[in-house]
Amino acid sequence: MLPISDFVLAMMPLYMMAIIGFTARKLRVFNQHANQVMTQLMLYVTLPALILFSLQTTYSIELLIDFIWLVMMSIFVLSLSVFIAARLRKRAALPNEQKSVFESLIIFGNQGFIGFAVIHILMAEQGVIYLTIFNICYLILIWTYGIYIFTMHDRSVNWRMLFFNPGILSTLVGVCMLFLPLSWPDIILTTFENVGKMTVPLSMILIGSFLADIRIKDFIQYGKNKYIWIAAILKLMIVPLSLLVFIFLSVPHSLIIVAILTAAMPSATTTSVYAQKFGADTSFASFGVILTTLLCFITLPIIYTILQWIQPFISD
Repeated sequence: MLPISDFVLAMMPLYMMAIIGFTARKLRVFNQHANQVMTQLMLYVTLPALILFSLQTTYSIELLIDFIWLVMMSIFVLSLSVFIAARLRKRAALPNEQKSVFESLIIFGNQGFIGFAVIHILMAEQGVIYLTIFNICYLILIWTYGIYIFTMHDRSVNWRMLFFNPGILSTLVGVCMLFLPLSWPDIILTTFENVGKMTVPLSMILIGSFLADIRIKDFIQYGKNKYIWIAAILKLMIVPLSLLVFIFLSVPHSLIIVAILTAAMPSATTTSVYAQKFGADTSFASFGVILTTLLCFITLPIIYTILQWIQPFISD
């Protein structure tokens, strides 16, 4: 693992990219449609390309074992998140249009954008392979249960949209290529690589642009809501650190690092999208996403420091 000072230093370009996005939005270089365009570009073009390129590796028994461990850890942390969030939702003294947002903020993280950026810094393409595998269950959950949270009283949801999610499709295709004796032609693989590399800077510029759209009065209003802070603490610290139980199962340290850091990502921007689409409190959702995004620049180094402390107890 990198020393904590090197880790923070390595993340500085990410912060600078976010500042560029923030500045560009404030100066109106980006108009009100820019965020939607960048989101679509990443979801449908650059992120699938990055996934397909990263999963182009040689199959081995060791990789299959890693695959099983990552899926197990993903199921564990997602199940725990769903259980905690569902219980807290029932007890929360919130309006109905905020309860679904509160639950979603706890469960779903920005694993596709910031997650890829951070893990790529630490482990390059190998880390992206691990992250992509870890995200398989997450992608299925956010396009099924994630929609159900907002539409549990509405039976008109088109569940076929699950199968047209580019993240799921590219992951499934990549996993098939991973375990089959097939490979992409070099010219296609080079294209995937070059297009996929745009995901990291685009994701951080988008985050900065999102931050620029939050008004001061929204910070004051929602900053007083205790449930926002409960969701943030659970999402950024408590739930991710629950994965430390896997150190007693001799899981390789690289897999635990990827799983915990990925689980510690801020709440997903998808929460705001769902809130707007299905009639929940969009402002409440946007503030929760942006608050956890800001806090993660503090909590991620803390999580990383904890991982350094326990590294001697983790299997190689």
